[in-house]
Amino acid sequence: MGTDQMGRDVFSRAIYGARVSLAIGAICGLVVLVTGAILGLLAGYVRWLDTVIMAVMDGLMAVPAVLLGVASLMAIGSNTFGLIFAISLPFLPEITRLTRSLTLTIRNEPFVEAAVMAGTGTPRILWRHILPNAIAPLIVLTSYVAASSIIAEAILSFIGIGTPPELPSWGNMIADGRNSFQRAPWVIFVPSTFLAVVVLAINIIGDRMRDVTDPLSHGGH
Repeated sequence: MGTDQMGRDVFSRAIYGARVSLAIGAICGLVVLVTGAILGLLAGYVRWLDTVIMAVMDGLMAVPAVLLGVASLMAIGSNTFGLIFAISLPFLPEITRLTRSLTLTIRNEPFVEAAVMAGTGTPRILWRHILPNAIAPLIVLTSYVAASSIIAEAILSFIGIGTPPELPSWGNMIADGRNSFQRAPWVIFVPSTFLAVVVLAINIIGDRMRDVTDPLSHGGH
């Protein structure tokens, strides 16, 4: 698949860059899932926290995702923690709002009401009764977040504020090849193909997980 402007093998760098891009996607997906699930459970079950949490989520959704990520990265600094935080923050309201919606529905189920009448504490109700019944759609949405996080990392790296330039990632490779695209289009084509295929594969897996976890997708059988 050719070499880049510095004589480095493009295919080898794309394979190595998969470690960085996939790791960022997985970590951001996990961070958003855990944080969003906790906030959504509290918002949906604890009445007085609902207004506060959802006001913050609405504020985050009012800011464009790329602008929010860039502002967060500039405020925290261009490091691994800052990059993960900047990518995860725009996706947090999606998981939080979905978890809240599911919690509001599940909290009225008879088994939850029975647990409340039995004197079960709030943390145990959330952990043992509500979360297990809400986790399936959350995992499906998390797969979308992971795929979107990989794209977000590529965007931030392309504009120069993502992963460090010396660390091969698909975003960095695309950014490095933009100046030599007309002479050597494969420098951008190869990492872009890797990026597109992986994101498509993750979305397909997410769709399959939705089909498996949603009984209605099988006609109710």
